[in-house]
Amino acid sequence: MTQSPRRFIPDVVDALREAKYLRIRSGKGTHRFTGIWVIVVDGRVFVRSWSLKPGGWYRRLLERPEGTILVGAREFPVRAVAVRGERMTAAVDRAYLQKYATPASVPYARGLGEGARRASTTELVPDTPVSNKRQRKTDIGHEKRSSRSA
Repeated sequence: MTQSPRRFIPDVVDALREAKYLRIRSGKGTHRFTGIWVIVVDGRVFVRSWSLKPGGWYRRLLERPEGTILVGAREFPVRAVAVRGERMTAAVDRAYLQKYATPASVPYARGLGEGARRASTTELVPDTPVSNKRQRKTDIGHEKRSSRSA
């Protein structure tokens, strides 16, 4: 399978690297934006879900891996892609601990690196209406999950 690297433009990546929170909306509707933590590793944008409850942003992305992020005043359509590799998942662990290092944040940054929360590691990539009409096996909602990561 050929992978086409889809990345955000540098000013968006820089803004997300500096931001404490990302505003994300699952699906294509007008549902509200939810504030979540975001990290950047090697110019790629990653998120994890603290609460894996039904109806939450992450579960909606599992069902349909498209959404919108708000960066400043700009909205960007995104596609959610599951992260499966241990090397990248470990890099995301380290990035959360480095970025969210205040005494109040550390317990949550550590918690995001455990169990089902760690398994929710998701890369957000730009979604262009024309090039993303076909479903890809790597889209988060269409991967096979083992019972350990569910």
